[in-house]
Amino acid sequence: MKIIRRILSILGIIILVAAIGFFFFAPKYIDQSMNKTLHKSITDSVPKWYDSIPFIADMHCDALLWDRNILKKADHGHVDIPRMLEANEAFQVFSIVSKTPRGINYEKNTAETDQVALLSFAQLRNWHDWFSMKSRALHQCEALHKTAEYSEGTFRVIQTKSDLEQFINDRAKNRSIAAGMLALEGAHCLENDLTNLDTFFNAGVRYIGLTHFFDNEWGGSAHGVDKGGLTEKGKQLIDAMIKKHIIIDLAHASPKLIDDIFKYTSVPLLVSHTGVKATCDNVRNLSDAQIDEIGKRKGLICIGMWETAVCGTDAMATAKAIKYVMDRIGVERVSMGSDFDGAIEASYDINGFREVVAALQKLGISRIDIEKVIGGNIRDFLLQNLPE
Repeated sequence: MKIIRRILSILGIIILVAAIGFFFFAPKYIDQSMNKTLHKSITDSVPKWYDSIPFIADMHCDALLWDRNILKKADHGHVDIPRMLEANEAFQVFSIVSKTPRGINYEKNTAETDQVALLSFAQLRNWHDWFSMKSRALHQCEALHKTAEYSEGTFRVIQTKSDLEQFINDRAKNRSIAAGMLALEGAHCLENDLTNLDTFFNAGVRYIGLTHFFDNEWGGSAHGVDKGGLTEKGKQLIDAMIKKHIIIDLAHASPKLIDDIFKYTSVPLLVSHTGVKATCDNVRNLSDAQIDEIGKRKGLICIGMWETAVCGTDAMATAKAIKYVMDRIGVERVSMGSDFDGAIEASYDINGFREVVAALQKLGISRIDIEKVIGGNIRDFLLQNLPE
């Protein structure tokens, strides 16, 4: 009996140690291994006027997915508030990832598996988050609002046009403040219920991509199985989004879904993080015809900072894609959509915006146009499209 008790005690200790390792070390390890940075910013190459740019902004990062306090500077990943201020970044969209399939890839994914459920469990998040996409997405929204609450005025969440106007005025007097906005990367977290759109709007979500890495009830993903178009239920969602001034994001949408949204709407459209086929030809990126249509609608195309988006691992690859869009549909229609902290190997962390500015300058782009691309266009697009 004593031997059995001893064996059980040893097994209990082993299980306890394994649990401690899983819950306290695994989440950070996963974060560090999935959100790598390839290069450090070399300040010698950056124009001296970089720190006087009035509004640097980025349209897409997934930092809320990870178990971090973004009020503190981390030694891994790509974005937090201290690094935003170091980089003179005024504004960052924090997009919410609520589900990703196992074996995630750019070509074909089904919807059966859910890696974010396991991550939520490992991070010891609210137990509802283990089973509900809506719950985990709303808790990410709540986390950003709490960040603003605890920041003592350093950070605020933008929800309306007047919020943004006030922030622009305040930041002109104080460069030590920053702001963010919430978005959804995939409308599957509405859980097939249109009434949940109001819930997410009230939580501060201001743009929504209908799909992420798999097809859903609203439409087809560029990385799904069927890669279909806009469903009848998707049309209802689009109607409701337009009515509430929630911006439609075409990132990750299938070509058929993009075409259907073009046919079904006339509003300005966003692509929050992407590349272009002309400089990097793959299923993820925009064709010339798609770029042209977004330009006609006074939309905004935001270029990424990872290899699949731009076929390169340096700032020049991003700059070349930006210049292509500029030359094709105008400087006002392109900006930054890094996909920071999106389980990618980013060329740089947020301080790498300095390198993008330097690369754009090398391509002969003027300071006035660089300031538009690096954030001014995001500011102006949101002032035109956010709710009052």
